This record gives sequence, structure tokens and C-alpha cells, in this order.
Amino acid sequence: MPPVSGVSILPVVGLPEIEAGADLAAMIAALEPLADGDVVVITSKIVSKAEGCATELDGVIPSTFAVEWGERWEKDPRVVEVVLRESNRIVRQIGPVLITETKHGFVCANSGVDQSSSGAHDRILTLPVDPDASARRARDRFAELGVRVAVVVTDTFGRPWREGQTDIAIGVAGINPLRSYIGEVDPHGHEFRVQEICVADELAAAGELVKGNTSRVPVAVIRGFEFEFDDEATMAPVIRDSSRDLFR
Repeated sequence: MPPVSGVSILPVVGLPEIEAGADLAAMIAALEPLADGDVVVITSKIVSKAEGCATELDGVIPSTFAVEWGERWEKDPRVVEVVLRESNRIVRQIGPVLITETKHGFVCANSGVDQSSSGAHDRILTLPVDPDASARRARDRFAELGVRVAVVVTDTFGRPWREGQTDIAIGVAGINPLRSYIGEVDPHGHEFRVQEICVADELAAAGELVKGNTSRVPVAVIRGFEFEFDDEATMAPVIRDSSRDLFR
């Protein structure tokens, strides 16, 4: 991949509250003229809304564990129940924090379940069922609208050993999420043996610089990032197998 000469990060301003069934790609394209080679970075929350990944808490019956955990740590047991339903397993339970492995294989707090900006009181959002498929559908729709882009679907995660959160990629289409330097040689003759950059996560974090949590700007367009299109790309190579994970 050639070196980056410079990029622009553009907020997509003016999206309304997203309802189930919304044509996100068409709405985005109507607000921000796109160019071939752009990377469209979309917050998973609006993807979840468009795909109907919302749960009304009034209809949730919590398990005994969810009730006991919620009472102990002053958590809504209905939310705890949805967190458990969205997980394959609990990785860590420390105080009021539940670190889980989602059905997608992501390790994060509360299975990615989100109460903020859900669109209604007592409604929570879960992650898209298949974020890669969500990204592909959006990319295909952009293609129907006449532009060839890559799509990155993002969510906000914490990081081991560091305070604060950052946006990371949970779904991709049209762009390989990893850039491997393995086998290449630096200017001093050192051969890289393990160096791989998760460009999808870097693009996700870059997009967050113009999105934010309270700005009502859930989409960014990154222009000028040089990459080769990959029609088969998924997040699969990014998810580390537990047998190689030193911290689970």
C-alpha cells in the first residue's frame, strides 16, 4: 500500500432520527456528495436502529442472576438480562462491570448493549446481528447510487491498560481491515515479523473525531486514504482466537 499523502475527515451533518427500515446509504449520499475511494464510517447505533435491533425493556423478563446482579450493583435487571442474552459468555465480573464475549466474538463491556440515544425511554439497542453484512449492504447500496466506496461500521470500546474509550471497527466492506508489514524490510534492513496495523480501527477512531456522542453526527467520510478495494473483506482476521489471547 502506498504511503498516505493526506486525508480529510468530513462529518455528515443533518441526518434525522433513524427509524427501522431506513435507507441509510441513500440518506448519507443525499447529505454528503461521495467520491470513488471514500471510506464511509458509520456508527453502529444508527445501523442497529435501521435494522430494528432495539429492545423495549417493558417486555424483558430478567433471570434470577440478572435480578440479583442488578440489585447488588444498582443496575436495571432487564438491561442485565439483555446483556446476557447478547453474549456467548462472561469474560470478567468485577464490581458493577460485566465484560462479555458477544455472539460476534467481540470482547467488550455489556455485550455492546447501549441505552444512550436509543430513540425512546426504556428502549435499548443491541449491536447489529452481522455488522459485516450491514457494511456490505450499505456498500452495495452506495454502488447502486453510482459511487464505489468502502464502509466501516463502528462502536465505542474500552481498551486494556488504558483509560477512556475509542471507536473501533466491528464491520467492514470493501477494505481489508489489516495492513501487514510481515516480510517487509525497514530502511535499516530490519525484517518485520509481527507488525500488522488494524487500519479499520484507525479509520474508525479518525471518524470519531468529527462525530462525537452528543453532536448527532453518526457518520463521517474519510477522503484521501489510499487503499486497494477488497470485495471479500470481513472482520474475521481481526478477532483473535482465545487460544492466542494471553489475557482471557
